[in-house]
Amino acid sequence: MRKFTFMILLVTTFSTAIAGGYQVGLHGIRQIGMGLVGTPLTLDASVLFYNPGGLSFIAPDYSFALGVNGIRSYTAYKKTEPSLAEALTDNPWGTPFYFYGAVRINDRFSAGLAINTPYGNSLSWGKDWIGRYLIQDLSLQAIFYQPTVSYKINDKIGVGVGLVYATGKFELNKALPVFNAGGEGSINLEGSTSKIGFNAGIMVRPIDGLNIGLDYRSAMDMETDDAVATFDVPVSLQGNFPNTNVSTKLPLPANLDFGAAYDVSDKLMVAFSLNYVFWSSYDSLIFDFEKNTPALADSRNPRLYSNKMIVRLGTEYKLTNSFFIRAGGYYDPSPVNSDYFSPETPSLNSVGLTAGITYLPVEKLAIELSFLYISGQEGERTYLPDNFSGTFKTQTYIPGFGISYNF
Repeated sequence: MRKFTFMILLVTTFSTAIAGGYQVGLHGIRQIGMGLVGTPLTLDASVLFYNPGGLSFIAPDYSFALGVNGIRSYTAYKKTEPSLAEALTDNPWGTPFYFYGAVRINDRFSAGLAINTPYGNSLSWGKDWIGRYLIQDLSLQAIFYQPTVSYKINDKIGVGVGLVYATGKFELNKALPVFNAGGEGSINLEGSTSKIGFNAGIMVRPIDGLNIGLDYRSAMDMETDDAVATFDVPVSLQGNFPNTNVSTKLPLPANLDFGAAYDVSDKLMVAFSLNYVFWSSYDSLIFDFEKNTPALADSRNPRLYSNKMIVRLGTEYKLTNSFFIRAGGYYDPSPVNSDYFSPETPSLNSVGLTAGITYLPVEKLAIELSFLYISGQEGERTYLPDNFSGTFKTQTYIPGFGISYNF
């Protein structure tokens, strides 16, 4: 019996779910409305995530913000050779959230706590589609906790740093090309892990009305030694596929963000940011099974992701003292190597279009809405380890709701 290539595919599934799924950028409803620009903005406590250096510049002494987004995404697959095959994901709603709280300690120091979800994914291709040996469904949730301090050096420069504690859990299922009375075999993989990182930034106000921000979020190698692989295979093959623990080290890439925001008038603000993601840290993945057999060997798998720059633009217009509107957009090139494109991570070159509003029903309280539409450019892609190819197209719809209170 040959070493089953689907064990390599299992490795790929796990790694993409943790590290290369999609990096969620939904950390503030106001920022979402402006094309996800956040690094140069000092709107409220959400600056804790986008740029800790700007925390000491926010106007109120106390600031709180919380919000949630609903992600509804679809991926279409089509293959015409040697015969027609089509599939469309039926993904559950994703619900990334955030909470921020900040306080001004004195004229120089501010502090706060950020809780948010920078990584996550929910994907379901169904049990019987043509790529079921690669993936049927997966879910991932990562929650980051970031206590933060910020220091205003003078009226023009502020710096800040936050300690990040990240936790994550995942589950995936896929079919196996072995058969028993009940049908095909299957594999379930579940695990959890945690890691420490940091977030540091600087905010500069060289002239009135202009903010320039720079932020760095560290890479984190999410290590797990006790994920559990559970196999459902014929009795005759159980010796080759024992239920076992597995270990691996999976990178969450570093981010370097630069942006500027300018008040064109007392009503209009325009902003942009450049977000550089160090995806090349995801070069390969080593997967170590606690129990090895001739069919279940440790493996090293190339991923060869590339560093990418995301360009974002946004604007905000003040209609009245209690009503603001926003719009924006961005271009997000895929980091995935086209020869190692797997349906667990249908990441394509994407364009995002955004809109948002804020309404202040009473002083200090803001109700915020946003909407983000993402279109992934249709393209032919291949996964060489299993010679799996086809045309992929993605679409994502993300409404958002948040409230903030500042006093």
